Amino acid sequence: MQTDTYYKNTTIKQHDITASICLDFFNERLRVDDYRGNIQSMVKAIHDLIQQQNFSKVIIKARAEHLPELLSLGFLPEAWFSRYFNGSNCVAMCKYYSNERKRSDFWVEQDRIMDQIHSTPPAKQETVLPESYSVRLAVPEDCTRLAGLYSKVFEVYPTPMNDSDYIEKTMENGTVYYVIEHQGEVVSAASADINQTYHNAELTDCATLLEHRKFGLMKILIDQLEQELKSRHIYCAYSIARSLSFGMNAVFSQRGYLYQGRLIKNCLIFDKYEDMNLWVKDLSSL
Repeated sequence: MQTDTYYKNTTIKQHDITASICLDFFNERLRVDDYRGNIQSMVKAIHDLIQQQNFSKVIIKARAEHLPELLSLGFLPEAWFSRYFNGSNCVAMCKYYSNERKRSDFWVEQDRIMDQIHSTPPAKQETVLPESYSVRLAVPEDCTRLAGLYSKVFEVYPTPMNDSDYIEKTMENGTVYYVIEHQGEVVSAASADINQTYHNAELTDCATLLEHRKFGLMKILIDQLEQELKSRHIYCAYSIARSLSFGMNAVFSQRGYLYQGRLIKNCLIFDKYEDMNLWVKDLSSL
């Protein structure tokens, strides 16, 4: 497993700033996950790194109160994470280094999909797991089967989910997976990547084999993950979904998540950079 070919987590440390960053080689972007100190110094250090790596996008997970200063430094808000920092809000402040990366190719079409989703009435009844299907918390022994599932569903994916060693390492680092089995085969899975410092979790790695997608299995997995997170006193749950996917966005909308922005050309999925919608839910109200 060579995660360094995908990304590298590192730290910027200077006399007036410290920042935890991710150099995302696969998606040609730099992400600032945490910081403190002089914001102008941080932005200069980021700019220098961008030039070295030839990246085309920067994302700063910023405190809401820093939005005006980052605006003055050329960053634009793309998404709002309610209660991300132990109950305080976070805003994704972005800057681009190429016109091609900044330009959304399907913005109006994606707006139409969102209009459809917002006009869809709430589900009248909960999705029930069909007979011969079962759901449970995944364990390390499932990693090989999980890698097989992700290999079948995603030809290209932002993280090496086709690598069982990588999946096992994420489990060791605290990521929670739930799986649905049918006749001994893992046919659907999703995970919650937990931030133990700020007590939030990203629901991600959602995958269902094509022939099993008519049963609404992902709604069941998300419900299980939400219950698991709440039992661990994690109340901010969020997810990013492909903006062109009616199905996944509809799932989060039906589950009570709020649409809170769109990240332009955020991830390389399938054959192109995709815009991603952000969905956020306060689990404390469940």
